Amino acid sequence: MRCNGYVFATGNTGKTAVALLAFAERRRKGGGRALIIAPKTLLEAAWTEEIDKYFPHLRYSVAYASNREKAFSVKADVYITNTDAVKWLKTQPKRFFSTFDTLIIDESSAFKHHASQRSKAIKKLAPLFKYRSLLTATPFSKSVTEMWHQILLLDDGAHFGRSYTKFRDAVCEPYYEEGQNTHPKWRDRPGAYATIVQMISDICIRHEFHDVMKNVPHGTEHKVFFKLPPKLRSAYEELKESLILKLESGEVTALNAAILRGKLLQVASGSVYGSSGAATIDDGRTELVCDLVEQRKHSVVFYNWDHQREALVNAFTKRGIVFAEISSKHKGSVRNETVQKYQAGEFQTLLMHPQTGAHGLTLTRGTATIWCSPTDRPDLLIQGKHRVLRGGQTEVTENVMVCARGTIEEGVYQKTDRERDAIAELLSLIKESR
Repeated sequence: MRCNGYVFATGNTGKTAVALLAFAERRRKGGGRALIIAPKTLLEAAWTEEIDKYFPHLRYSVAYASNREKAFSVKADVYITNTDAVKWLKTQPKRFFSTFDTLIIDESSAFKHHASQRSKAIKKLAPLFKYRSLLTATPFSKSVTEMWHQILLLDDGAHFGRSYTKFRDAVCEPYYEEGQNTHPKWRDRPGAYATIVQMISDICIRHEFHDVMKNVPHGTEHKVFFKLPPKLRSAYEELKESLILKLESGEVTALNAAILRGKLLQVASGSVYGSSGAATIDDGRTELVCDLVEQRKHSVVFYNWDHQREALVNAFTKRGIVFAEISSKHKGSVRNETVQKYQAGEFQTLLMHPQTGAHGLTLTRGTATIWCSPTDRPDLLIQGKHRVLRGGQTEVTENVMVCARGTIEEGVYQKTDRERDAIAELLSLIKESR
């Protein structure tokens, strides 16, 4: 077994491109095929985008639950599937994997709990691959013990051993909460982090954004693209055609055009208001936002509509993401208390509308602002990212904007980009004239 390594680099540092480059070189020399396992929302948004852009000669097949057997029967170099597919893959005979030699697990922290069903499944699969790579920006959230199973997938126990209990006993110490003396809890020993890093230094790569992009300011910005699934694409195209016909016939006033444009943006987001309230067509974007939140220690999430907020609240709750909201309905004291708790690290993310939270708040505990859908307001976009990029911030920050390919959203982002450039130019001219 040869181990490519454990790459836990911050977002937008080229993890996927590097992993694909290593595989492409081996494949060119006659190597086997690759299996990529990633969160469902990243299969196309990250991996197929990267292959199309940098490795167009590689043939790939994307396997979802609905097309899994068919997708793996297609002739390809790379097979990309979602995290929970490991349960299905585990049931396949060994000959199924005979033409593979590369396993790439994106967001490997999905397998940090060694006792979960999917962790047990991937543990059986990993030894079948000669080359293995794990990618994540957050290797653990609560304890270094969450890294044990991930490293086991790489080296079959060479670094941390094959016993979780022995590893835990070495890097953690037991303690008892008040009133309990039977079942201890465990916390990392002082110096555990340094010890762990030293143990895996030969297979571990860590990059911060400013290490890779030395000339780029700490405040970075990038889009995460979302591909509309067939049902949502059909609804979007139907509404778009209706709008075009009405515009051509002269039936639409400026006010109605703005309303219809808003409907297009809503449909692209996955839900739309109707006569009986909001109707959800697809929850893929909501799941993508949840993935983006889970991949970051602390973030701020901006939504556009109440139904988008409700969907996010439900999804965060279901996934166990600790969050809070800042709303115009909250009194100043409640708002201040929420900010204080967030700054103390009690919440992984804050959920708010940009008109409520884009101005005036200092949220330097966060390192990312995530926009579920585009905003028409360039000032809100500028101010929003400066909730985390402020005086006292010591981390690299990023402004992440979710965008649906082939929709009106791309145009909205382009428009706000132009307007933001104009604002920046104006401010620069004012500064130079002083």
